[in-house]
Amino acid sequence: MVRQRRAWWGQGSAEEAAGLGLSQAEEDPASPSAGDRCFQAILLLALTVFLLAIFLNVDIRLLMSFLGDKAEGPPITNVMFLKTHKTASSTVLNILFRFAETNNLSVALPVGSQFHLGYPWLFLARYVEGVEPSGPKQHFNIMCNHLRFNLPEVQKVMPKDTFYFSILRNPVFQLESSFVYYKDHTPAFRGVTSLEAFLASPWTYYNWSLGLSNIYTRNNMWFDLGFDNNAPAEEGYVRASLAAVEQRFQLVLIAEHFDESMVLLRRLLHWRLDDVVSFSLNSRSRRTVTSLTPEGQERAQRWCALDWRLYQHFNRTFWAKVHAELGLQRLCAEVELLRVRRRELEALCLQDGGPKNQLQITDRLLRPYQSGKANILGYNLRLGLDNQTLQMCRRMVMPELQYMAHLYTLQFPEKPPKKIPFLEE
Repeated sequence: MVRQRRAWWGQGSAEEAAGLGLSQAEEDPASPSAGDRCFQAILLLALTVFLLAIFLNVDIRLLMSFLGDKAEGPPITNVMFLKTHKTASSTVLNILFRFAETNNLSVALPVGSQFHLGYPWLFLARYVEGVEPSGPKQHFNIMCNHLRFNLPEVQKVMPKDTFYFSILRNPVFQLESSFVYYKDHTPAFRGVTSLEAFLASPWTYYNWSLGLSNIYTRNNMWFDLGFDNNAPAEEGYVRASLAAVEQRFQLVLIAEHFDESMVLLRRLLHWRLDDVVSFSLNSRSRRTVTSLTPEGQERAQRWCALDWRLYQHFNRTFWAKVHAELGLQRLCAEVELLRVRRRELEALCLQDGGPKNQLQITDRLLRPYQSGKANILGYNLRLGLDNQTLQMCRRMVMPELQYMAHLYTLQFPEKPPKKIPFLEE
């Protein structure tokens, strides 16, 4: 079982790889045995459903929908998501925003004209709209905007029974994505032609004394969790930090296994299938993705040693939780249901069924923010949708800045709306 689990680590579907900008794009797990077992599980489920449908004389699609949409217990509605950078976290944020709006829940949004909760400074409760020195004026259900984790301050805003989770990505690919996205904003990246060149001699470009201006350059996920991204990777310090994260966060997702992560998240939150179905948001076109050489990947692992230890640890805990909560057969079956539903919604909602570059997006309010050398993709919606379907589809493709501004107006109609500068140019 351990060998099989390792075969799955670090491998994602072609769809996820394209959305995340990963250098590997295998459709199936690396291990033939893992792939065979997954196929057998899906085949067994399909046969069982088919026989049940015949016996009960019901439509197979209705039965599959029933099996895939069944939630066990009342849904958890108090959720804190630590939104890490360049880890598919914008897609998760969209899922949480949609859940909040659909269920009339309140979101802890950045105060005033801000779009981050104080990032890159450590989070303080006063960075949330509606929080005063004496405490929150209202109850908040969901917190999911970018912040640097600071538990005591988060606990001032969120209820005691809050479910905490986050997401991590292989640091090699996370760093490559950061290099492209933040190249114009980060001093250490600004003066170098390629990530390979940077990794060949990182201290030539990285100035420790610049502090927060270089946070995207090294151990950025470690930093987001509230730790020192320049700390030595000493064993005692690393173990203590990992234990602290594991004690607070009930779940840490893995971006390379996004669909599997959504299945596990849905189970732990007791949500419906449609609550976790999504389209990839804030993803790059493939032409802006650079594959590092094997030597470059090894250098990236050493340069981001704290992120590498973080990723390795929670990759293991993720698969341990999968086996404890679901088992491989059920995981594979539910992942397939998720992907089937996504394809149905793509056909229903999306013009031409896929993402578009910025110049191809006809509705300017659906154009995503562009940064650095990345070509961030978005979507066009099909014409002629009825109003209810249009609203559902629009929520699924709405970029995070626009959705945040939309929720802010809904929650604080008496305050000036958030302005999105790039949409006003």
